[in-house]
Amino acid sequence: MLVALALVFALLPATMPALAVSEADDLAAARALFERNLEAIQRRDREAYLACYLHAESLVRTGPLGMLFGWDDLSAGTPASGSDEWPHSLDARDLQLAWVRDGVVYGTYRYRAIFAAGDPAQDGLSERLFVATDDGWRIAVSTAFPAPDGTPAPPVALVGATLWDGTGAPALRDAVIVVRDGRIAAVGPRDAVEVPAGVDVVDLGGRFVVPGLIDTHVHYSQTGWVDGRPDAADVRAEFPYERVMAENEAHPERFHRAFLACGVTAVFDVGGFPWTRRMGARTELSPDAPHVAAAGALLTTWVPEEVMLPDRAQFVLMESEEGVRATVRSHAAAGSDAIKVWFIVRAPGDVEAARPLVLAAGDEAHRQGLPLIVHATGLAEAKVAVEAGAHLLVHSVVDVPVDEEFLEACRAAGTFYCPTLTVIAGYGWLAKGVVPESVRDGLGWVDAGVRERVLRTPGLPGRVPEEAWAGSVDARQAQSLEQMDENLRAVVAAGIPVVFGTDAGNPLTLHGPSAFVELEAMAAAGMSQEAVLLAATRDAAKAMRRGDDLGRIVPGAVADLVVLARDPLVDVANLRSLTHVMRAGRLQARELLRPAE
Repeated sequence: MLVALALVFALLPATMPALAVSEADDLAAARALFERNLEAIQRRDREAYLACYLHAESLVRTGPLGMLFGWDDLSAGTPASGSDEWPHSLDARDLQLAWVRDGVVYGTYRYRAIFAAGDPAQDGLSERLFVATDDGWRIAVSTAFPAPDGTPAPPVALVGATLWDGTGAPALRDAVIVVRDGRIAAVGPRDAVEVPAGVDVVDLGGRFVVPGLIDTHVHYSQTGWVDGRPDAADVRAEFPYERVMAENEAHPERFHRAFLACGVTAVFDVGGFPWTRRMGARTELSPDAPHVAAAGALLTTWVPEEVMLPDRAQFVLMESEEGVRATVRSHAAAGSDAIKVWFIVRAPGDVEAARPLVLAAGDEAHRQGLPLIVHATGLAEAKVAVEAGAHLLVHSVVDVPVDEEFLEACRAAGTFYCPTLTVIAGYGWLAKGVVPESVRDGLGWVDAGVRERVLRTPGLPGRVPEEAWAGSVDARQAQSLEQMDENLRAVVAAGIPVVFGTDAGNPLTLHGPSAFVELEAMAAAGMSQEAVLLAATRDAAKAMRRGDDLGRIVPGAVADLVVLARDPLVDVANLRSLTHVMRAGRLQARELLRPAE
């Protein structure tokens, strides 16, 4: 930049226009041009854009590839008005100006550009040098440099919304939320919180703001269809499992985007291939992905061979206490955020046979400082899980009513209960060859490849004959859901913390959109609207061991939040009115997160 400035000053006319103006006037004129320049880019207006620049050979543009000179070169490379060669969107924030001398002002802004719908965003810093000429103010130098990974979003103040902050306090009308360096800097009523000078203000009058949602039960190693679960329906001849899993590992961003588009800003991956453990460090500071905590491979009482690969495993069979302990230690050394036990009961006696192994897993997890997560759908195995010190139960007890012994054990252990009410329906829809409206409604927010495969569901083999539905799939699922709802009400009444989780990745339980379905089911089961919101924010953050900095909109917390058009305290279905999501301090319109067709 110093070289460019030197060249510009050398090439500028020896005498600038004689303008009797002040420093303040120069800054105001430069800002007006700055705003016209950015508006021209956003409108894709070629003539307005070119009119902002110095019509001379001394015009300098520079970036990662070096310097380019002259207005003619700029004109030749500028697309026609309205062309798709312009950015699909440009978000310009943090416009800063500095007066250099009479008729010369230096400025910068932070940008986020998306060049085609569905493409990843590009963040960076752009500079301008503004000069006064006989033809008015013009841009003499323009630069753009990509931001290094982890660069905080520019500061911003959100004003005027009704805020529900996730602490359990009443909603606050006409709130001010100041965000700086990716965290909440200040929050409170408008008359008590001052917006710092120079910070961009976003007026959210008439909107509602809540913390970002936290899904405590997802699987990045599954796709949302049967290509990721060949044990449910085998399509490996067309979609080889090893290729599908390689795609998941190479492109987790397709699931990242879907989660954010549905207001989910943090997820707990509670079992998958070893690569899932690497996502936590990569996503922690990223505005383009939810926070990801991952357990790695599941310890299990049974291994479904269809979902194993010869060179890596997402399941480890529990065969001996020492073997279980060794696996837990290996997980801890490799960076697992939790230990997950997939407690599957297939025959009488399985619960007692597995009990010492599950207890060993819990004891060693405690020694390693890791929380124990257990899949347990029967009351007997759930009791063993809690005895083992389960931090999080990721399914409802579905076989019988929970009893006081179980409830008291959960209270004593501080266990979180994740009911996961709706994933079972996906398997019923598979059997019937149905893609219901509740799934179709979310397909516009998932990756095009996932969408195309989900729509193949009616053609899958092994469907249940239509005349048998009422007496088989529907009846069994209705009975299961009734028991899950009854047990959820008992757990809530007992004061055991309930948290939100979808089991996303299972067939027809989509990463992202399934959040709305699950939250609405929790409310339909009898939880209050606020209790559901707490389960998806404050309490879910605690279940992820991130209660200090996630799940609430308070000073010091990570700036993860969603903006809604309607009040979720009236009905959690209003979470579907999501208009914007903020992740790590970066506010994005939901529509910009829609994937390409």
